[in-house]
Amino acid sequence: MGEKKYELLSTPEALPEGIDPEEYIIATYYTIQPSWLDGYTLAQAAALEQSTGTWTPVPKETPEVRKLHAARVIGVYEIPPHQWQLPKTEERHWIIQIAYPIRNLGEPNLPLLFSTVVGNLSAAGKIKLLDLNFPKKWVEGFKGPKFGIQGVRQVLGIKDRPILNNMIKPCVYSPCEIGADLAYQVAAGGVDLIKDDELLADMELNRVEDRVVKFMEAIDKANEEKGEKTLYTVNITDRPKKTLELAERAIELGANALMVNIITTGYETFRDLAEDPSIKVPILAHTDFAAAIYPSPHYGIDARLVLGKFCRLAGADIEVYPAPYGKAPFMKETYLQVWRELTFPFYHLRPTMPMPAGGIIVQLVPQIMADIGRDFVVGVGGAMHAHPDGPRAGAISFRQAIDAAMKGIPLEKYAEDHKELARALGTWKTSKLV
Repeated sequence: MGEKKYELLSTPEALPEGIDPEEYIIATYYTIQPSWLDGYTLAQAAALEQSTGTWTPVPKETPEVRKLHAARVIGVYEIPPHQWQLPKTEERHWIIQIAYPIRNLGEPNLPLLFSTVVGNLSAAGKIKLLDLNFPKKWVEGFKGPKFGIQGVRQVLGIKDRPILNNMIKPCVYSPCEIGADLAYQVAAGGVDLIKDDELLADMELNRVEDRVVKFMEAIDKANEEKGEKTLYTVNITDRPKKTLELAERAIELGANALMVNIITTGYETFRDLAEDPSIKVPILAHTDFAAAIYPSPHYGIDARLVLGKFCRLAGADIEVYPAPYGKAPFMKETYLQVWRELTFPFYHLRPTMPMPAGGIIVQLVPQIMADIGRDFVVGVGGAMHAHPDGPRAGAISFRQAIDAAMKGIPLEKYAEDHKELARALGTWKTSKLV
């Protein structure tokens, strides 16, 4: 009996109730495979491939090694669940859950996590990682956002209304005085947060050091006029070492916030920055390149992880991600899933402030608030700079839209006494590409 129990413990299978949830990361996959391939066979092969095994048995993969280090298949569910007779079909659809022992990962880090839960499985045909459930003690290895929603609000002195952001447009430009002048105009009009475009970082035509100096001068001038504070998230995206160097230099020059393209630079580079005690300003994460990973229903990694959990683990205080209302092709259901991952309770991690962006116009402000409440940043670019009366009027129009939404007044009604909002309403009806 004891020998049989030991054999069971060394196999790549278990009941969900048969493992300690504090010792395993549970991965959920969706896969489509040929009808001749049984889902259980696939799941066991995947569990061993991503833990102790390889394509053929090797002498040192002993029962003792498997007992300690083998991943466990804890769920295999066919969709739909054929349990009486298999109809004639070329493919079968499966949901598979595999539990990976955290002892295999060492200190909590994302690179080895990715290699473990995706790794070689990414070459196994139609298979997509849907979700990961983390034990509390593993997540305790991450500090998460240093400021988060409440911290950003405290820095800005904004109690409960949505925060207004502007992306400087054109995306890439020189000299830096062009952007600084635009920053002054939108800040004076009521913008709370100004960010570089993701395409403009530290290049010879427009250096980070020059932008920080010029932008902060412009913002300080605007702040004195309006009596409010504005943050400028300067884009320091670069190679890992240089990103950290640029952060230090930007802060020395007076930068009050930072921005990093989190996926192209790397989650762990971002994490190094966020967990550095000398970095005492909010950090904004831009998620360009993410759509190379999540859109396929059959391959890659679900958006709730790519845009949600991973960014929060890495320490993003604010995150720019696609809004389903504007120019970006992004399902509303997916958008709300990511929002939940960023803001709902997640052990000790502070919530990340979401910034829906991509073709945002004033008409969308009440809709966003209705969908996700007030804890978000309105991510606006072209609709502010291209306002018929200029960028400052564009900023004013969005502040008016926020005020109207906060008071529950329809925008058209509010626009009767607010000319900037009226002009914006008359200029754009939609920003969708199709």
